[in-house]
Amino acid sequence: MNFQELKSIIEGLLFLAGEEGLSLKQLAEVTEQRQEVISDALLDMKTSFERAGRGLQIVQIAGSYQLATLPEHAPYFERLAYSPSRSTLSQAALETLSIIAYRQPITRVEIEEIRGVKSERAIHSLVNKDLIEEVGRAEAIGRPILYGTTKAFLDYFGLANLKDLPDMADFESTEQLEEETQLLFQRLEEQQLTFDDVNSDEAGAQPEKRQDPENEN
Repeated sequence: MNFQELKSIIEGLLFLAGEEGLSLKQLAEVTEQRQEVISDALLDMKTSFERAGRGLQIVQIAGSYQLATLPEHAPYFERLAYSPSRSTLSQAALETLSIIAYRQPITRVEIEEIRGVKSERAIHSLVNKDLIEEVGRAEAIGRPILYGTTKAFLDYFGLANLKDLPDMADFESTEQLEEETQLLFQRLEEQQLTFDDVNSDEAGAQPEKRQDPENEN
């Protein structure tokens, strides 16, 4: 493996790891390279990103390296997060939200194991909308982030508290979680449709078309 290929692999690994990041030791183990070589590659990547004026940077937080956006671009990210076209939740986001509501605190990897697909975009969307938040770190390798719902989640969907969710005791085992999340999905969808209808009536406009479930908004 040459140095350029190593940097390309590291960039891909950091992208997949998302905000959880990867430590020097983890990168070395996965790539089967010495930590000194990984450190040199990361330093070279940092310099290369800055010199090329890239929209991403490599940062080190709590001993882990991760890809991050530039602080000076924050106003544009806020516009995207709060733009009218992103006011509703996709099916992917609702599924992810329902799993977090039932299983919180829960890590991204655990969410993806339940859904069977990558959920990083859905999680970012939910965090941006203040429906979920980081509630700690799991006692596992890499100390992955634990997610939980927020007060805004309760307010947005008209829930007094989490006890208003369908009771998990009504199901025989956790193997039926898919059925549980579907119930919550329906509950959240009904609340969202009501919310959208009210907004449409107030604006004197036609109800907004629902988004394609394939788009992880």
